[in-house]
Amino acid sequence: MKNVAVAEAESLTKIGVRNLTVYYGAKLALESISMDVPPNQVTALIGPSGCGKSTFLRCLNRMNDQVPGVKIRGHVMLDGEPIYGPGVDAVDLRRRVGMVFQKSNPFPKSIFDNVAFGPRVHGQRDPVRLRELVERSLKHAALWEEVQDRLDASALDLSGGQQQRLCIARALAVEPEVLLMDEPASALDPIATAKIEELIHELKTHYTIVIVTHNMQQAARVSDLTAYFYLGRLIEHGPTEQIFTSPARQETEDYITGRFG
Repeated sequence: MKNVAVAEAESLTKIGVRNLTVYYGAKLALESISMDVPPNQVTALIGPSGCGKSTFLRCLNRMNDQVPGVKIRGHVMLDGEPIYGPGVDAVDLRRRVGMVFQKSNPFPKSIFDNVAFGPRVHGQRDPVRLRELVERSLKHAALWEEVQDRLDASALDLSGGQQQRLCIARALAVEPEVLLMDEPASALDPIATAKIEELIHELKTHYTIVIVTHNMQQAARVSDLTAYFYLGRLIEHGPTEQIFTSPARQETEDYITGRFG
């Protein structure tokens, strides 16, 4: 039996990371990272290019497993269970921990088939259930009103902002618990970016979100917690307002105020 304090701590943590160290061959990419990601909040990862943000993000659903020569040490826990443990099904893990990439990557299929792709891969064949999943996912991605009359049209005909929201809908269709977002608005215009940010606010009521962003104003707008990475190390992690107004570390303040990076 777990004691009450341990059980309470785990209930406040969706993803727990302890002493995570990552090498690409001989190159150290992350050094002994430890932090907790709470449920139903947005955690932003900030820092200069090449500091380890995306590497860290990809460790949370084992995307780095596919990189030749990668070595991963330490522990990543999802709901208290190790995701790198023996017998863990990486495909099922990636269903629970979905990902949206920097560049929208819709399949050359219809809008409907893009969103239905994941559920079909996981064995869903009931056309009524598929229709429900597609509609709900597109609504959660704030795209349903714009595409409901042309679900059979090619996803490639959508605008850039619509394609990115379609990719979010595709990630949501497999009913994940966590959504990882790697600079999801970096290639979008200001109007489309605002829609993505508004969407992130809405999604956190249903999902735990971790977002990598180079845009510190965006991090300040969308996140509850912010983690500052530099040269593969986690320099500081805490409530976004605190990080941006009274950081504990001088390195963080230098980056936030633009004196560095």
